[in-house]
Amino acid sequence: MKQLRAGVIGVGHLGQHHARHYATLPGATLVGVCDASPTRAKLIADRHGVQFWTDLDDLLKQVDIVSVAAPTSAHFSATKACLEAGKHVLVEKPIAVTSAEARELVELAARRGCLLQVGHSERFNPIMQRMRPFIERPAFIECHRLSAFGERGTDVDVVLDLMIHDLDLVLSFNPGPVEEVRAAGVPVLSSNIDIANARIAFASGCVANVTASRVSTNKMRRLRVFQRDRYVSIDFQTRQAVVSRRVQAAGAKPTIDIESYQAGDEEPLRLELDSFIHAVNTGTRPVVSGEDGEAALNLATLVLEAIGRFTQRHSADEAAAVAFGRENV
Repeated sequence: MKQLRAGVIGVGHLGQHHARHYATLPGATLVGVCDASPTRAKLIADRHGVQFWTDLDDLLKQVDIVSVAAPTSAHFSATKACLEAGKHVLVEKPIAVTSAEARELVELAARRGCLLQVGHSERFNPIMQRMRPFIERPAFIECHRLSAFGERGTDVDVVLDLMIHDLDLVLSFNPGPVEEVRAAGVPVLSSNIDIANARIAFASGCVANVTASRVSTNKMRRLRVFQRDRYVSIDFQTRQAVVSRRVQAAGAKPTIDIESYQAGDEEPLRLELDSFIHAVNTGTRPVVSGEDGEAALNLATLVLEAIGRFTQRHSADEAAAVAFGRENV
C-alpha cells in the first residue's frame, strides 16, 4: 500500500479531528493543514508537527489526498480546486450546497480520474455497520436527529446540517425512486431553518419520516426500521440496537423474539478515513461515493422545496406549531 501524503482544508471543530487521524493512520502521512485563520492553522499544525498554509494552492502542491472540512458554503469551491489539481478528495457532508454544484464535482472527478468520497460518517458508525445485515426491505423508516443550538453549521439550513445524515442512510437502504415529499420547517434561533420534519414516500411503498432539530433540549440520534417480520431500533449515541423478530413455530401462535446488540467504541471518522485511504490505494469505489453524496443532496433539496411550499401555505406560527409538534411525537 502506498503511503499517501494527506492534507486537511479547514481545521475547525471537525477538521482538527481529520488532522488527528491522518497523523496516526497507517497508509497516510499528515503533511500539513490549510485554514483561512493563520492562528488556527498554526495551532493545529504545531499540535502534529506539520506545516500550515492559508493559501490552498500551497497545500495542494504537497499532498496526494485531501479532506475538505471547511464550512459547507465553501465545499464546492475548495473541492473543485482540489480535483482540478488532480487530488483525491474526501469532502465533508453535504457534498455542496446545490444539486448543480454536486453534479459538477462528480463529473469533474470522473474527468480527472480522481476519487471523490463524501463524509457521511454515520455509515461508519459501528452500530450501523453491525445492523445493516438485518435491514433488507424497509416498509417504514423513522429518524430523529436532535441537538442543542450552536453556531457551528448555521450557515445552512438544518436539512443540510443534520437531516442529510439520515437522508443518506435512508437512501443506502435502496428504497427506490422518490415519489412524494412533504415537509415542514422553521427558523428559530438562526436566519435559516432550525427544525424540520419530512415525510418521504418511495415508489416501492416504503415511507420515511425524518425529523431534525438543532434547537432541542435533549440530544437524540435514533433510527427505527420496520419491515415484514422484523423491527430494528438503533441508537447512534449509545451504539445500542434492538432487533425484534416475529417467530412462529408450526401449529403455534406467533411470538416476538427480542435481541439486543452493543457495538464497540471505534470512531466513525477514523473508520471513514481509513476506508478513504484504502479506496484510493486500491482504486475501488468508496463506501460513500460522490454520486451517493449527490443523491443525498438531491433529496435534501426536495425536502427544502417542500418546506418552501409549506411555508407559503401557512403562517410562521402555524409552521412552528407543526414542526415542534412533530419533534415531540
